[in-house]
Amino acid sequence: MTLARDPSEPSLEQRLRERERPDGKPVMFQTWQKLLFLHWAWDPVELQACLPSGLFIDSWDGRAWLGVVPFFMRNIRPVWSPSVPGISHFLELNLRTYVYDGEGRPGVWFFSLEANQALAVKLARRFFSLPYHHAKMQAETVDGEVRYRSRRRGAASSSTFAYRGEGPERVADPGSFEFFLVERYLLFAWRAGQQHLFRGRVVHPAYRIRDAVLTGYETDLFSLNGLQSPHRPADHQLYSEGVDVDVFRLEG
Repeated sequence: MTLARDPSEPSLEQRLRERERPDGKPVMFQTWQKLLFLHWAWDPVELQACLPSGLFIDSWDGRAWLGVVPFFMRNIRPVWSPSVPGISHFLELNLRTYVYDGEGRPGVWFFSLEANQALAVKLARRFFSLPYHHAKMQAETVDGEVRYRSRRRGAASSSTFAYRGEGPERVADPGSFEFFLVERYLLFAWRAGQQHLFRGRVVHPAYRIRDAVLTGYETDLFSLNGLQSPHRPADHQLYSEGVDVDVFRLEG
């Protein structure tokens, strides 16, 4: 079986265009901190079968890429409100792959997102149609190492990560593999009731990335999303201290 390709596969120009600020005003401000990017090469045919109509696997060297990203969500607030203690700061862990639509616009497709803030889970499901799940999560930074744990409600096991950044910071060069993985400014969401695909834009400075060093990790995200465990270490790993983010409303 071969992977059907859409003729509108994104060009570098299209990838760069997604970084431009859209018209209109954002609906939300966020800060993403202490991000770990773990990526595994994957069979594109397998992941294509998981996508809704209208989306196509965005591949690098003929391979799809599946990412696990734990991080800290900080200062989450709508544009009309200040940050609220107990609500605006929480943890998030997502499983994602990279896609493009029929117009050749590259972005992210989330298989799942875990967060330990129940209100954030409900609002993200309702207003952004994203597959959030409430989880029991905790994280601390000890001597520069992030120790992170998430257990989705109803799950039998936890995802754990111990990581830090190492080496000088850099910005991914446009057209590079690192740019392909981390410089994503468009998310796609599917509203099953409407059988319709929506797009959401985010705007932030380019990630300042470093090499990631892991002293240990385990994750059950693959099985929780109906995928086989890769049974091997990640093929690529990066770290970023974070970015401030403007979030725009869904369109579609």
